[in-house]
Amino acid sequence: MSEVAVAVTRLPGNDDIALPRYETAQSAGLDLAAAVAAAVVLAPGGRAAIPTGLAIALPPGYEAQIRPRSGLAARNGVTVLNAPGTVDADYRGEIKVVLANLGHEPFAVERGMRIAQMVVAPVTRIGWDEVDALPDSARGGGGFGSTGAGPAG
Repeated sequence: MSEVAVAVTRLPGNDDIALPRYETAQSAGLDLAAAVAAAVVLAPGGRAAIPTGLAIALPPGYEAQIRPRSGLAARNGVTVLNAPGTVDADYRGEIKVVLANLGHEPFAVERGMRIAQMVVAPVTRIGWDEVDALPDSARGGGGFGSTGAGPAG
């Protein structure tokens, strides 16, 4: 696997927050920790932007995707509301994670708790080629959810 150098800084007052890291040798995502000053309780149906205490500088041509942690989702119904969130290469502000509690019980976000995953990925930029008609395909103009919608569908 290739490694991409990403500059990171801990914002003031966050020296105790762990830098994102891979939990296993083959993990795709780095775990992000909450940098809340005091516990933030998400009521069922509630949401909050949770600070991470970190800012990064991605190289041009890359983005960081912020994704839910499967354990929080499965056990507590807590997810990243705008998943995947995108951190653009030119953004230099604090990374925040919009957590939502879709569960039935209040959920407390504590300082240092792993709350999301960050996956750094290459970005492909496009150039529009406006045409009068699109080429045919096997699917054609079938509507949303139309693939595999045959008799067993």
